[in-house]
Amino acid sequence: MKNSGRCTKCGHTEILRIEGQSGAYGSGNNIPIGWTVFSSIDVTRFLCTSCGFSEEWIESPEDIAKLVEKYK
Repeated sequence: MKNSGRCTKCGHTEILRIEGQSGAYGSGNNIPIGWTVFSSIDVTRFLCTSCGFSEEWIESPEDIAKLVEKYK
């Protein structure tokens, strides 16, 4: 959906991009990699407005590299 702009389940083309965020006490859509909210990696959601299917993506290559370092 991120790359094609089309839902992979129903084919609908109206896709919402919901940006990830990091909030207090671990709230938001993120992956913690350190002790503070400032070290969390935000996860962006793509949502089909027709069927409700969603995908989650880490959009930054730098953030992907940080996750590889932490979890590999």
